[in-house]
Amino acid sequence: MALPDFFVIGVPKAGTTALHVALARHPELFMSRVKEPKFFLTDGPPPARGGPGDARTYRAHVWRRSDYEALFDGAAANQLRGESTPFYLYDIGAAMRIRSAVPSAKLIALLRDPIDRAHSNWTHLWSAGLEPEADFVKACRLEQCRRDEGWAPFWRYLDLGRYGEQLERLYGVFPREQVLVLRYRELRDEPVATLDRICEFLGVSQGVLSAVPAQNVTAHARDSWLNRTASRMLRTAAQIEPVVGRGSWQRIEGFLAGHLQRDQRLREPLTSQQRSELVGYFVDDCRLLEDVTGESFSDWIDEKRSVTRKPLQINGPIGTARNSIDRPFGD
Repeated sequence: MALPDFFVIGVPKAGTTALHVALARHPELFMSRVKEPKFFLTDGPPPARGGPGDARTYRAHVWRRSDYEALFDGAAANQLRGESTPFYLYDIGAAMRIRSAVPSAKLIALLRDPIDRAHSNWTHLWSAGLEPEADFVKACRLEQCRRDEGWAPFWRYLDLGRYGEQLERLYGVFPREQVLVLRYRELRDEPVATLDRICEFLGVSQGVLSAVPAQNVTAHARDSWLNRTASRMLRTAAQIEPVVGRGSWQRIEGFLAGHLQRDQRLREPLTSQQRSELVGYFVDDCRLLEDVTGESFSDWIDEKRSVTRKPLQINGPIGTARNSIDRPFGD
């Protein structure tokens, strides 16, 4: 049975791709050929509806058990197998399915300042031509409406950053000693020490990995008339592709996506006003995260970084209430 021994379970836009590539260089580890198979996210068919591009994303999931196990066929007998799907932390159903299939699995969660993470998430979709809202904060206000319409979890810019709730749920499924919680900035600023800490947690040799490669660096497409037009056409193509087939649109999509990729710059830093409008949404969860982990995360909701703690007005509740420019690093 070729199932993973460990999982990188979270979070999106927090260096999981870079970590996956780094760990694949360790001779005692074997990382899945597909970085984000998403196998444990569901035990049924893909949703019938979703946001722009979601249908294509669902088709990229590894749905069948035999296909999933085949991702680890190349592992040697002395290697630990691992995969990285950064939505596993958010999805308690995924955690339960992993626990049932691999009860001894070790889990690694990378956490990033939730507002910075949300902004990077929005920038990713905006620059791919999929996010129709050019204003980051306005896009966050649309979150509940989009959730009600069945848009995929990657569109949940704020809810994905409520790590306190997510870890509290996870610890109800997995023992704490099987979970390693790290900060994105630790991997970014102290890569060797952090990689050694991960290797110690996994029980493999330390002092082997010396760097974390740059992967998935977030860029920002300019908000121009031409880019908006290209993005609108890409969203249209993504919506009708399941009906007409990809072949009819593939060349046009490639041209439009190539244009957006060429007309990009490094992600713009958040303004103090943007942060102030969002920080209130995370204050209670950061307190819960501190209770759950015994560590301080006050820097994420520091008054010095925010003008006010007035919460953003969201269209309805998101999730369960209790129940600078990107460096060339990654995600």
